[in-house]
Amino acid sequence: MKVLKDRILKDGKVFPGNVLKVDSFLNHQMDIELLRQIGEEFRNRYGDCGVTKVLTIEASGIGIACFVAQSFGVPMLFAKKNKTKNIASDVYTAKVESYTHGTTYDIIVSKEFLNKDDKVLVIDDFLAKGQALLGLINIVESAGAELVGTGIVIEKGFQDGGKLLRESGVRVESLAIVESMDDNGNIIFRN
Repeated sequence: MKVLKDRILKDGKVFPGNVLKVDSFLNHQMDIELLRQIGEEFRNRYGDCGVTKVLTIEASGIGIACFVAQSFGVPMLFAKKNKTKNIASDVYTAKVESYTHGTTYDIIVSKEFLNKDDKVLVIDDFLAKGQALLGLINIVESAGAELVGTGIVIEKGFQDGGKLLRESGVRVESLAIVESMDDNGNIIFRN
């Protein structure tokens, strides 16, 4: 997606440890027009799959997933990282290791909102090691729902998450795949 790649090159910042910071337009401050285009692009790629739910994980994926769900005209559901008093006790759970935060946590989704009749598109802002996606896929499988695929805004192609998922048979559609980046701010995309 050229408009996304151009924006990453213009406003993305590379930090030590292979961290690509895009918080000025994607996952802190959000460029609403760009998110609308991202939602439409995922609908173009998955429009023939009968998607009934869009699933993501809090917090950075929520804004993106809302636009994707809107483009499909279906509900958006997000996995919570902490159980709260207002969520039902009947939940699907999975363990997820966060690359960004260096912690492991349980994610939860209420069984009330995900079932065997759903065709689920999993959305996330980044794909690095793939652990968040694996956790979300585990929840989809636990519900007996059908995973139609995953939609990733930015994939770090130099890390193994995308390869791991694709080799396990998961359809992965990434809008921008970063092949390499360095501490000088040089970013190279995979064609």
